[in-house]
Amino acid sequence: MSERLQPGDTAPAFTLPDADGKQVSLADHKGRKVIVYFYPAALTPGCTKQACDFTDNLDFLAGHGYDVIGISPDKPEKLAKFREKEDLKVTLLGDPDKEVLTAYGAFGEKKLYGKTVTGVIRSTVILDEDGKVERALYNVKATGHVAKIIKDLGL
Repeated sequence: MSERLQPGDTAPAFTLPDADGKQVSLADHKGRKVIVYFYPAALTPGCTKQACDFTDNLDFLAGHGYDVIGISPDKPEKLAKFREKEDLKVTLLGDPDKEVLTAYGAFGEKKLYGKTVTGVIRSTVILDEDGKVERALYNVKATGHVAKIIKDLGL
């Protein structure tokens, strides 16, 4: 199982395809704070709620210096469908090999309906302008999570 990140850790670098197949790197966001959230699958109810919440709060978060990136194991084609269907504005990246998910501690064993399964652990990692972990939140709830982040960050 992958190690969970801790405050003060340097965030693992990544370059992944977005919904249009364009490569996006964490380095593209240097000098900005970044909220990286990991979700199991596009076009599912909980993940849709979470992505819509981030989209609804995107201007507010950007106004406080935060960029938002959502990462799932989906391929760019599915991310594009998700973005179009839900009119999402957040940057969605696909990690079908699960290398970034694993590097961030967002892939591994979890409980699902009482059973232990291996999969995406819904997680959010908040990075400072230098790419250091400010907060690493694991097993978060899809609903109400964005409001909790805003409150916890004192925005």
